[in-house]
Formats: sequence, C-alpha cells, structure tokens
Amino acid sequence: MIRKTFSALICAVIFFVAQNVSANEYITYQANVEGLGWMQPVGDGEVAGTTMQARRLEALIINFNGGIKYSAHVENIGWQNWVYAGDTAGTVGKNLRMEAIRIQLVGRTEQYFDVYYRAHVQNIGWLGWAKNGEPAGTAGASLRMEALQIKLVDKNSPFDRGDKPAFAQKIVNAPTV
Repeated sequence: MIRKTFSALICAVIFFVAQNVSANEYITYQANVEGLGWMQPVGDGEVAGTTMQARRLEALIINFNGGIKYSAHVENIGWQNWVYAGDTAGTVGKNLRMEAIRIQLVGRTEQYFDVYYRAHVQNIGWLGWAKNGEPAGTAGASLRMEALQIKLVDKNSPFDRGDKPAFAQKIVNAPTV
C-alpha cells in the first residue's frame, strides 16, 4: 500500500513539474564582452552583454537541452560556420566585434518552438526581433553588437517583433545610378 501511494505521489509530482516547465528554463546564453571577458549565463529574454557601456560583444555560447545552432557575423571575417549548443560563436582574444547573429532550432525542438532574438547595436540601440535563423544585427556597417536577448516561444504563438528591422546590411561598392 505504501509503495503504491509513494509511486502515485512521484507520478503526480513529475506530471505537475512537466506541466509547469517551459523550454525557456532550459536555454541559457553567455556573452564574452570587451574588457570584461565571459559574463554570467542568462536566460529567458535576459540581456547578455552590456548596454550604455560602449563595449563590443566578441563571442557567444548558447546552451540548450533541445537542438540549436547559431552563427556569428564577425568583423573582418564575415559569417562564420554554424556551431551547436555549448560551442563558441565569434572569437575570443582577437579583439574583433560581433556584428550579427543567426540562431536556429534543429531536430524535434523546432516542431514545438520558435526562437526569437534581438541585438543591441552601437549607435542604434535595440533592433527588432529576428526569428528562426534570420540575421539580427548589422553587416558591412562597422557597428558592434553590444548585447543580445533570446526567447523561446511556443510554435506559431503571437509575438511582437517590434517596429524596427532586425537586420541591416550596408552594400559596399554598390553601383550608383
């Protein structure tokens, strides 16, 4: 009798916890910032990096129990190859600024969630939210990313992406008319 009661109690606790845990509790991200090094990990829409300090974001690590990949656009390098959860995007110890980021869920996770993220950029501030692999930040404008926010949202749920674009690219040597 005690064993059945204990088993029922354990099942009830597991069910309750499973109903009240969101994917956001499983994603953390950590920024490497100019002059500060690796900051403490943050999650669920918190700010990684700094604002109002004129410090460049140099690298980023995302940890997520589901499948995720991400790619940084870096000064003098351009878009780097995709890396996966726990790997470093950007550069460390090279004094190069991250200018943009792309983040995409992979595997079964992408069937249940959308990933939204936005960049805080030098001289601009917060840009709009990018979604599911779209670029966020700038390219070709020599502007540093200073901070980043990431949010996981249930698939196809409403989300206010703001009225600003998430990405701006300056076309270098464009022909004039």
